[in-house]
Amino acid sequence: MSVDEQQQRTKAPDGRPDSVQPAWRRDFPIDMAEDNFVARRDFTKYLGLTSLAFVAGQLWIVFENWLRRSQGQPLVVPIAKLGDIPVGRSLIFAYPDKSEPCLLVRTSEDSFHAYNQKCTHLSCAVVPMMDQSRFHCPCHEGSFDMTTGRPLAGPPRRPLTRITLEIRDGVVYATGVELRSI
Repeated sequence: MSVDEQQQRTKAPDGRPDSVQPAWRRDFPIDMAEDNFVARRDFTKYLGLTSLAFVAGQLWIVFENWLRRSQGQPLVVPIAKLGDIPVGRSLIFAYPDKSEPCLLVRTSEDSFHAYNQKCTHLSCAVVPMMDQSRFHCPCHEGSFDMTTGRPLAGPPRRPLTRITLEIRDGVVYATGVELRSI
């Protein structure tokens, strides 16, 4: 391609003639008409690298889940002494780590129930309503049964996550998280 053909094909972005363009623009001409086109090789390379990134992310998730499950025994954490929770009262605790708020309620002399405090709709904090035997989510007026954790009203469709409990020597312990479906 001759210099004249290249100058006709290549047009400066500001539209001024080549004689008034800076020297660097003559040394590095940009074909504005073809600048927006992507070669098939570049597009294929982009798709391949993006797919590789997604596969690496999925493998990382699989590895973390495997690592979490292979850690063995669930964490056993003391919550409170039996005398510290009167019948008809509740207690907030964290389980299995500090970022997971949970509720322990005592519905009768020998009946305790514990659930994750996050509503299954949008993770708002649920509040115990002992007189109605339910947990209430004030964000969207959802409610859950206090003894089963099942949704009773509102937008939540999944039950609250149950925390398994054990009572030993007058102390209530959280022993695990029970994963449940609808």
